[in-house]
Amino acid sequence: MKRASGVLMPVFSLPSKYGIGCFSKEAYKFVDQLKKAGQSYWQILPLGPTGYGDSPYQSFSTYAGNPYFIDLKTLVKEGLLTKKECKEVRCKEQKKIDYEKIYQNRFKILKKAYRRFQKNDKYEKFLEENAFWLEDYCMYMAIKDAHEGKSWSEWEELLKKREKTALEKVKEELEDEIGFYQFQQYEFDRQWKKLHTYAKEQGIQIIGDIPIYVAFDSADAWAAPELFQFDEENNPIRVAGCPPDAFAKTGQLWGNPLYNWEYHQKTGYAWWIQRIRYCFQRYDVVRIDHFRGFDEYYAIPYGEPTAENGTWMPGPGMKLFQAIEKELGRPEIIAEDLGFLTESVLQMLKESGFPGMKVLQFAFDPSGESVYLPHRYSENCVVYTGTHDNDTTRGWYRTLDKESRDFAKEYMGVSRLDDDTLTWDFMRLAMGSAAQLCVTPIQDILGIDGSGRINMPSTLGGNWTWQMEKGAFDKKIVHKLYRMTQLYGRLNEQIKTQPEPGMENLKCKEKRVGKNKKLRKE
Repeated sequence: MKRASGVLMPVFSLPSKYGIGCFSKEAYKFVDQLKKAGQSYWQILPLGPTGYGDSPYQSFSTYAGNPYFIDLKTLVKEGLLTKKECKEVRCKEQKKIDYEKIYQNRFKILKKAYRRFQKNDKYEKFLEENAFWLEDYCMYMAIKDAHEGKSWSEWEELLKKREKTALEKVKEELEDEIGFYQFQQYEFDRQWKKLHTYAKEQGIQIIGDIPIYVAFDSADAWAAPELFQFDEENNPIRVAGCPPDAFAKTGQLWGNPLYNWEYHQKTGYAWWIQRIRYCFQRYDVVRIDHFRGFDEYYAIPYGEPTAENGTWMPGPGMKLFQAIEKELGRPEIIAEDLGFLTESVLQMLKESGFPGMKVLQFAFDPSGESVYLPHRYSENCVVYTGTHDNDTTRGWYRTLDKESRDFAKEYMGVSRLDDDTLTWDFMRLAMGSAAQLCVTPIQDILGIDGSGRINMPSTLGGNWTWQMEKGAFDKKIVHKLYRMTQLYGRLNEQIKTQPEPGMENLKCKEKRVGKNKKLRKE
């Protein structure tokens, strides 16, 4: 990576008339704004279809796309919907996403588009190229709908264990519903590729995000149980989580199935290679969540009510990444290496060469020993003011104890941090660091308080709902971000020779304002 910067902005948080961000004109406008602000990267969260809890990290498929992100206006242009039909599902301007409301109306209107859709050569090619995951996913979702949303573990035995005759019968009986899910993925794929191509043309690279684990309630776990630590009845033996710590007294019980790494090794890590290959068809850079789980992973006996009785077990280590490199070369991967790291994890990260993450909100321990303090960074890392799992910088600073606040001010060489500018003071610290890449959540750029938090780990409900207000990322803020990016040598290579965006107009406006003030005084 060259010295650069980017913005963390979930697709679902884009402004929208339809209740949730999507691949609409607002997404293209955001790309344009990133370019004008001198940015090189747009980091997003996982794009998969979400289920209970609405978390993008608990998806029904590691390959499928979220149908909520399909732009309805594009379907109008394609002749699959009418403006009147779209108007019926429009939402009043809101600050939070209402997933229940979207669930109730989005599939109904997409079904109307599906009824009018005419299959063509492009559609057939899409089905053929994606058959390795698409068939299982669409069948899984169709069966799930027929079972009132129940997970595959609650289906009848023949379907749970994928008995051939039972699957053939389902294919015939649920043909139309399977076709509906195929149509959703086709439209998602077309719209995402168009947006991704546009971003690349503007010099903006997409940083995708993939969870290390898949959800138990997913087509991945149902279609290939041999990949996971399941018993003969395809029930989990152990599940994923984190041990107790200062933030969670009983630990974190994620419940994801754990990989059968012995089986993966025997196949030459074929499933993982296929997964990473597909990710780089969708993104330019990939951030892998919970990187330490490849060195050691925390295994909790299935059925335990908390994460207290888990044990650490060995992961594949560098063998996995050596296999990936042999097949795919050196893909651009960012390792999420946050939390307590053992010597073996640090060694694996060093051997991989992947940049790790530094989060400023973790830096201000008054002892001065934190590895997240900017003067301790090497170039090979990515610095964030905060992440989707943190409070916004303004919200975080308001809850910080006095000793930590005093240390932060002393470290930054200021006597006070004004509420109106403190997020930009921390951004300046990140931008000026040695880290090759600096990524700032859009909430910090906008100076939003804790109401803009994306996720509170280990809690259900109220997460993943924040939406940016229309017009919030305005010309003034875009210009301010451009200037800071320029000051710290992080400008997008494609626009370094171009004049600052709106600079002439902004200066003219400032002169007019100044002249008017002078006249008023006189």
